[in-house]
Amino acid sequence: MEVSRIRALRGPNLWSRHTALEAIVACTTVECNIAGLPGFEPRVRSLFPEMGAFRQTGHAGPVSLAHVLEAAALALQTAAGCPLTFSHTASTVEAGTYQVVVEYSEETVGRLAFELAQALIHAALRDTAFDLEAAIAQLRDLDEDERLGPSTGAIVDAAVARGIPYRRLTKGSMVQFGWGSKQRRIQAAELDATSAVAESIAQDKDLTKMLLRAAGVPVPLGRPVADPDDAWVAAQEVGLPAVVKPLDGNQGKGVTVNITTRDHLDVAYKAAAEYGQVMVEKFLPGSDFRLLVVGNKLVAASRREPPQVVGDGLHTVRELVDIVNQDPRRGEGHATSLTKIRFDEIAVARLEAQDLTPDSIPAKGRRVILRNNANLSTGGTATDVTDDVHPAVAARAVAAAQMVGLHICGVDVVCESMLRPLESQSGGVVEVNAAPGLRMHLSPSYGKGRAVGVAMIDELFPAGDNGRVPVIAVTGTNGKTTTTRLIAHLMAADGLRTGMTNTDGVYINGRQTDSGDCSGPKSARNVLMHPDVDAAVFEIARGGVLREGLGFDRCEVAVVTNIGSGDHLGLNYITTVEDLAVLKRVIVQNVSTTGYAVLNAADPIVADMAATCPGKVIFFAADRHHPLMATHRAQGKRTVYVDGANLVAAEGAWVERIALQGVPVTRGGTISFQVENVMAAVAAAWGAGLNWDTIKRGLASFVNDAHNAPGRFNVMDYKGATVIADYGHNPDAMRALVAAVDAMPATLGQTRSVVISGAGDRRDSDIRDQTIILGGAFDEVILYQDAAQRGRADGEVMALLREGLEGAHKARRTRQIDEIRGEFLAIDTALERLKPGDLCLILVDQVQEALDHLAGRVKEAKEKVAL
Repeated sequence: MEVSRIRALRGPNLWSRHTALEAIVACTTVECNIAGLPGFEPRVRSLFPEMGAFRQTGHAGPVSLAHVLEAAALALQTAAGCPLTFSHTASTVEAGTYQVVVEYSEETVGRLAFELAQALIHAALRDTAFDLEAAIAQLRDLDEDERLGPSTGAIVDAAVARGIPYRRLTKGSMVQFGWGSKQRRIQAAELDATSAVAESIAQDKDLTKMLLRAAGVPVPLGRPVADPDDAWVAAQEVGLPAVVKPLDGNQGKGVTVNITTRDHLDVAYKAAAEYGQVMVEKFLPGSDFRLLVVGNKLVAASRREPPQVVGDGLHTVRELVDIVNQDPRRGEGHATSLTKIRFDEIAVARLEAQDLTPDSIPAKGRRVILRNNANLSTGGTATDVTDDVHPAVAARAVAAAQMVGLHICGVDVVCESMLRPLESQSGGVVEVNAAPGLRMHLSPSYGKGRAVGVAMIDELFPAGDNGRVPVIAVTGTNGKTTTTRLIAHLMAADGLRTGMTNTDGVYINGRQTDSGDCSGPKSARNVLMHPDVDAAVFEIARGGVLREGLGFDRCEVAVVTNIGSGDHLGLNYITTVEDLAVLKRVIVQNVSTTGYAVLNAADPIVADMAATCPGKVIFFAADRHHPLMATHRAQGKRTVYVDGANLVAAEGAWVERIALQGVPVTRGGTISFQVENVMAAVAAAWGAGLNWDTIKRGLASFVNDAHNAPGRFNVMDYKGATVIADYGHNPDAMRALVAAVDAMPATLGQTRSVVISGAGDRRDSDIRDQTIILGGAFDEVILYQDAAQRGRADGEVMALLREGLEGAHKARRTRQIDEIRGEFLAIDTALERLKPGDLCLILVDQVQEALDHLAGRVKEAKEKVAL
């Protein structure tokens, strides 16, 4: 068994909506059926007893090693605690080759699971050992390192529950919620609206106390100190017992409370000094409480207990700590609900204050305190007391947060009880924390967990706001780039700052930010990250979906223009038009329930996609009498069609008419494929909620020139001859171009010529078909070789193009064929032969370079006329 390629599908994909890894697995003949491997299945199951069934529901064929790999990779992740359910194995057209797809929650964990699954299979084949426990522990540890911590995870979960999209921006806790201009960002439990100034104030404990005191919030006496001697003086000034802590700190690091002796103070000072300047405060008697403020509300409160053990009369203090730390809820960092108790100098000093040492055996039932501060990060526990908080205490907590300027704030309070105002019990606020930990509120040691993540998302996004901008996805074989550009133009006409990706580049509000083929998911994600995007229109190419899935979780409108046989069939196991349709319909399957799929009713394969759409469907076709169109309209649903010289949008008895004469891109309705593109774009804009005045205004202002739609039937005049530049590159496109050229007025004695090459990554038949089609429509053909042959030998594509011409020219029109090496030389050759009234179709390869070259030649010709 050989695994040759593993791809990460990071968005909705050919197989599912889940993030997944797709592996290409080649098996030998005997490995294609494990029944021919004596003893293999019992051995592999003895190595991993919890592994599930090898055969999927409904799978009746033999079980291969690829199926075992699938089952093992999924089961290993679930055994490590990853919440996964999906996997799939598909045979390919190549005998013994499979596509194995396994869901993942963290990509690195999924990849490691594939490696360990292969090791498991090899161990079973060789009848050697496999350390299952170590493998699962390795996966679990990696998952804990990679996944979001509980605080950020709770916020993300709350966003997902409201349908708000999110994207993790770093390996840490920086997360973007929403898209484009509606996006918000967090860093753990800190909002993007919180200023760096507010965070700095919270870290400066002395400044915080001064501000809180000014706001009428009770705080303990204290001051910064220079050294241990000064700290002892300050402790006596405020009165023992005292608290020693860093002036600039968080998470309870370096904090020691209830200090009563000089020796204890010296140890505490040393611990605090590791984090910077030190301050001394009056120790307030009572319990340690953490109050969580979000916006202007108190949303949760916990009483925190310091790390402690209870004697049993048998074990030493050190042994009791080890026993407590074996609790699976306790971990080293913040990934678990509790943290392991630290056994350090501070713990030893606290034991001494209780006349104990690490080797003392406490009496049964004796409570032994290991630290005075009760932070969870040092091993403490928490009890939820949210329902006990007195309104006056809540008001003080909110006042403290707002005085510092924190949108999310952990307010530390020391007092006897939450049931009475602080002033009545000599309590006070001892600290204000930016980016507070949420573990104690989400999963308290005792009491009810609180939905604090929900409160934070509600602070970021008001009710009814899901943080999304309209996303329109466009796919198909032909017309998708022009349709994408036209839809983006219509959205911009509505005043929306529109992000667009297509095979020419990335555009933000009309400005190009990237060039080249940007029709993949990475470019889409980049657009959705841009803060100046109010709407997004994405051209979706097959390659990007195969490589990585979609760049978004769902769209408001999905457009499928058509499905043709010349669209890279034979690559990546997409061998038939039906295979291609399954791939293209991914965008239809991921339309929102309130959105629309815009489908070509005249293309049966596209029309069949309607059944997979979670939302509604708008059908378009030139023929309004098409049975599907008539039925859809009779049901009161939306259709777009052509009626004479008008484009018509209809919903039940309601209609809206647009004169095609006023739509320049269609040349008065004479270019049929552009009329189809316009119908698709109008339906998409309708589905996105644009008003009809805006749609009409946008159609009238969209000109099909080299700027608005480069390489898409760009018509120019050269010395009285008509020159058309187009990027058509498959048989269906050739047929559409021939029909468009035939619809253009012809002059007496006109010679029609075409300049063409072929893409090497197409099937031989597709390359030949292009010149078979063109041979009947043009008098002269100039063949040229592309700059990149895409895997073909030198001259191989030219030979296939000539075969197409030679196989058809006897009964057709072509009378002259030339072969030229180089695209620009071929263009110049064609231009030199033109006389007024002639027509030349140039099928460009290097789109922008060829258009720039043509523009230069046209400009030179005009300058000569002017002279």
